Amino acid sequence: MTTSKRDASKASKLLSNPKTPKNVKSVAASDLSQAKKKGK
Repeated sequence: MTTSKRDASKASKLLSNPKTPKNVKSVAASDLSQAKKKGK
């Protein structure tokens, strides 16, 4: 399953926020990695 552009955008914002908890950043990073695979 791939991540939508909207979800990838939200994940990117979460990762750039220094107040985001580590466990949330982990999930966000996973979402982004799935979004990148969509174009291949």
